[in-house]
Amino acid sequence: MRLISSFVIKKTKAKKDGSCPIYIRVTLNQKRMELSSGIFISPNDWNEVAQKIDPGIEGAKVYNNRLTKMTTNIYDLYNQLVSLGKPFDIHTIKKRYLGISEVPGLLKIFDYYLHTMETNLGKGYAFETLKHYRVSRSKLAEFMSEQLSCKDMPVNVINYDFLNRFDMYLKSTYGIHQNTAWNYHKHLRRVLNLAISMDHIRKNPYSKFKVKLEEAHRDFLTKDELARIETKAIDLERLSIVRDIFVFACYTGLAYADIAKLNKEHLQTRNDGNLWIIIKRTKTKSICHIPLFPNAMHILNKYADYPETLLKGRVLPVSSNQRLNSYLKELADICDIKKNLTMHMARHTFATTVTLSNGVPIETVSKLLGHRSLKVTQIYARVLESKISEDMMVLKTKLGM
Repeated sequence: MRLISSFVIKKTKAKKDGSCPIYIRVTLNQKRMELSSGIFISPNDWNEVAQKIDPGIEGAKVYNNRLTKMTTNIYDLYNQLVSLGKPFDIHTIKKRYLGISEVPGLLKIFDYYLHTMETNLGKGYAFETLKHYRVSRSKLAEFMSEQLSCKDMPVNVINYDFLNRFDMYLKSTYGIHQNTAWNYHKHLRRVLNLAISMDHIRKNPYSKFKVKLEEAHRDFLTKDELARIETKAIDLERLSIVRDIFVFACYTGLAYADIAKLNKEHLQTRNDGNLWIIIKRTKTKSICHIPLFPNAMHILNKYADYPETLLKGRVLPVSSNQRLNSYLKELADICDIKKNLTMHMARHTFATTVTLSNGVPIETVSKLLGHRSLKVTQIYARVLESKISEDMMVLKTKLGM
């Protein structure tokens, strides 16, 4: 694969004064391209054999140096491409010379990432995760369009300033919390890591732009609030079912996605003679081993022959997460609960009120919740006022006070 170059006078593009532009003609694998040097001269001042402008012409030395540099730059680009060991053609050289990026856009790589997730749904990726990434992609596209007036940007130009402006855009336009912004950045960071793996960039700009995750307040129900919900007389079947599913989550720590898929195969009698839930978490794919409390067992028995559970092959008649959370707001009103009741709050209640507050070691709670890291569980490790009072009473007894 040999590169051949020469200069030609373009008489077809002559100016009114008769001067013509000098073009460099480059041939590679019988494919040819031409690039203008930006130099105009009279055809009579051009030495075709020497491929130079006549030395006697004013400015000839400067012009000839420019032509030599042009040839050198093209051959340098050619040698660089050869050294990379990847396929290229004459058009690749032309684009490199003109500074036209061949690096794909950030959104194009994001779309590739989304396609990978869509292809592997249920095989390492959950649909809820895909939905969150789609939202992040949408916000990123909006930012580029509104703030940068472009549809996409080459991934190799993404830098600290881009990330900082995106961060400010998210917070000023949507008024989102720092931790919500952190999630958008987490998605973008992973897309940029993919760009590194694809050899489009060498370093992730997030190595310089740091996004802090603030300590979140995980709301939960107190023992009294949980009891109030459990014992509330509810005549409306719709709300009664929602209450039961919520309470079941409070005593198992299962997330909505796991309760929704819970079937009889997940219920197993272990060596201790008790019934356990053995299930792979939808989010983390980690296996949870959860012994069933009598409260949770009672709810399962209540719906054992329920038509909807029999029809769907599930153990509980679970509707959509959105609908459940909507009904939970009604439940909170009739139970005089002033907190924003959600299915995820049930998981927080299990971790805090049901287990940790009753002396269950945090390592055990971490296993029950299916966390991969103890650091995640430590978010819930808050000491309640009632527990402090109880511990102090024990201490007083020991001290004889």
